[in-house]
Amino acid sequence: MASALKNLSDYDEKNIPSAEDMIFGIVVAEWNKDITHALYEGAYNTLIKHGADPEKIHTIQVPGSYELPIGAKLLIKTKKADAVISLGCVIKGETTHNEYINRSVASALMQLSLATNVPCIFGLLTPNDEQQAKDRAGGKHGNKGVEAAVTAIRMVALDKEMSETKRTIGF
Repeated sequence: MASALKNLSDYDEKNIPSAEDMIFGIVVAEWNKDITHALYEGAYNTLIKHGADPEKIHTIQVPGSYELPIGAKLLIKTKKADAVISLGCVIKGETTHNEYINRSVASALMQLSLATNVPCIFGLLTPNDEQQAKDRAGGKHGNKGVEAAVTAIRMVALDKEMSETKRTIGF
């Protein structure tokens, strides 16, 4: 669903599991820092709101969005994160560079998730202009960082739930 049709900060709070025992990594791109830092605030505050221990939220910055996957990998390796939230913003410019970066980041984060069994959440804004980015970083369409944090909590909880499920008949 397009964010123009749904506020990125709206969710049913009572259906979000506690993040109390979870370890999170947040990797933030420095490029477009006014936008990415607003995304970070949304993500961090949402994790805290749902019980995450500030000592178990590990944040690093990388130069740009293209470096988000390697930052995520470092957080998984060094901090043993249960999930990593990757936050960046690539605004379309005069060339098609944004398409290459966005696809590469999305693909690399998915590959990393599958290879490590650690959810690497795609919190990369891909707007056409700066106003669209602002609208999705705490503006009229909410904050993608909030949505990314909720997704991270839910995916870690799902992993824990599935790990505790008793297997029968050879599965």
